[in-house]
Amino acid sequence: MIDFTEDRLLNGRVALRQPAKGFRAGLDAVLLAAFVPAKPGETVLEAGPGTGAAFLCLATRVPRVAIRAVEREPAMAALARENAARAGLSAQIEQGDVADLALARAFGPVAHGFANPPYWPGGTPPPGAIRRAATHEAGPGLADWVGFLAAAIAPRGSLSLILPAARFDAAVAAMRDAGFGAVELLPLWPRAGVAAKRVLLRARKGARSPAKILPGLVLHEADGRFTEAAEAILRDAAQIDAA
Repeated sequence: MIDFTEDRLLNGRVALRQPAKGFRAGLDAVLLAAFVPAKPGETVLEAGPGTGAAFLCLATRVPRVAIRAVEREPAMAALARENAARAGLSAQIEQGDVADLALARAFGPVAHGFANPPYWPGGTPPPGAIRRAATHEAGPGLADWVGFLAAAIAPRGSLSLILPAARFDAAVAAMRDAGFGAVELLPLWPRAGVAAKRVLLRARKGARSPAKILPGLVLHEADGRFTEAAEAILRDAAQIDAA
């Protein structure tokens, strides 16, 4: 038997049912959703949504956004559908793999694609099948995740990722190989004066503008409290780098 918890994000506006153990959605999903530059009525595609935390947060911020998603783990795909239905969202969530470019093309064209890909290639994976799949590449690598979303994203559409800082160079290379430009990097600092452990990356399909580093986000004060800027995102559903 799998135990589940009923969790809340965005100050209670997002209800999320997820497994009590294993990989659990939270901060990264909210930050990723806040970075996707979607507008009302646009169609978006998430690769690897897990139980749907990121697209639920995005739909809370952006009204009438049309959700598409593909999730490899059948149990997670089922939970994502359940969470979407409970939120009253019309979401198309398919069980599949990011190596399946035909599936990506069937979803497209979409205005925006986004993902929180597995963090690390190889290494010693943690116990638990779901956590292994979420954090360590087993089969498709980072370039495959980017390629999958690229196959669905319309020209000039955006691609957004959240990753460990140590992988931003590999992600930028994959984005450029897939035909994306105007790459933007936003560091996520745990505290002021501490090196970023996570970064947000965004690029536009077919764009030729040079890359740039955006003003970063400090997440915590010295006493551990979230900063005012972080609270605006995590509680009030503010957009990061709003246009």
